[in-house]
Amino acid sequence: MDRREMLKTVGASVIGAYGLAMLGQPQTAIGADAAAGTPDLFKGGEYALPPLPYAYDALEPAIDKETLTLHHDKHHAGYVKALNGTLAKLAAAREKGDFESIKALGRDAAFNGSGHILHSIYWTNLAPKAGGEPKGDLAKAIAADLGSVARFKEELTAATVSVEASGWGILAYEPVAKVLRVMQAEKHQNLTQWGVVPLLVLDVWEHAYYLKYQNRRADYVKAIWDVVNWDNVAARLEQARKLAI
Repeated sequence: MDRREMLKTVGASVIGAYGLAMLGQPQTAIGADAAAGTPDLFKGGEYALPPLPYAYDALEPAIDKETLTLHHDKHHAGYVKALNGTLAKLAAAREKGDFESIKALGRDAAFNGSGHILHSIYWTNLAPKAGGEPKGDLAKAIAADLGSVARFKEELTAATVSVEASGWGILAYEPVAKVLRVMQAEKHQNLTQWGVVPLLVLDVWEHAYYLKYQNRRADYVKAIWDVVNWDNVAARLEQARKLAI
């Protein structure tokens, strides 16, 4: 069995068991979907780096061209490469019946798989000439579940800025109670609630902001609200409501 065949065999099952479960997003929510704007993240037998949906300088001044280029082309690409490599190793271990390294490989799959998926959502959550306020059903859901749009933005800002070390602030849909939740994630895969669907993710790994903002994480988070693509978030909510646990 060659590497590509191994990835075809284990890709969905392993990332489902280790990556998506730790991330907390069902597999059905992350494939190609025109409404939410997320490209197909698994094609040709391997996980793939999606292209940015805008130019590298399109989010300035909130996010500068150099940071966006490095973030997408190096960091996100690195997660994809490491994820594919880890899945190949897991397939080889399964073929041999040798699972001595399963703990380390499972951790690597969770880390890199969650990084790949969250970054793919992050790019579509942002857009040039965006920002403003959510409208329609999304705004109503935020007000009903999180007090008001203003309170929600304060809560997600505080959650994002206060993430310990590296991680994300996340607006997620929790399908058991059918409500919106504000959450934190450390190192992609930690602190999730199983089954939640990320709708809006704010990256606060240092590579996302340090070139422009240095240690001023709060300034970066304040600026990023100016480029939030609320249409994408609303489409993700509509899609998430169709899922069941």
